[in-house]
Amino acid sequence: MRFLEMPVFEDLRGALTVGHLPGEVPFQPNRYFMVFDVPSKDVRGEHAHKVCEQFLICVHGSARVVADDGHDRQEFILNHPRKGLYLPAMTWASQYAYSPDAVLLVFASHAYDADDYIRDYAAFLTLVDQQDAR
Repeated sequence: MRFLEMPVFEDLRGALTVGHLPGEVPFQPNRYFMVFDVPSKDVRGEHAHKVCEQFLICVHGSARVVADDGHDRQEFILNHPRKGLYLPAMTWASQYAYSPDAVLLVFASHAYDADDYIRDYAAFLTLVDQQDAR
């Protein structure tokens, strides 16, 4: 997992942020999705992907992300369109504390595949241990 500051270009007409593919976004996205209108009490995510990588940008409002690679757990606040969070494969992630106006844009390296999801944290830790043993 890696927290990135996206480049911003500002002038009298406003601001523009850009991410190159690959570059700031470290993979070629195959899909994107946006999460919005999430009640602040709800938690989203709570899973990992076996192969899919993700890049998260809160383009409006704010949300918190807890990311866990099976060894280290970190919390990030996405509260500006210039802040991006890279989640490599095999990263357990949960998003919560969405502001009422939050719009979370997610780029994904792979098309949706239900078999790529790990939805049980204990199973995730077992897979991490198996990978570490190799």
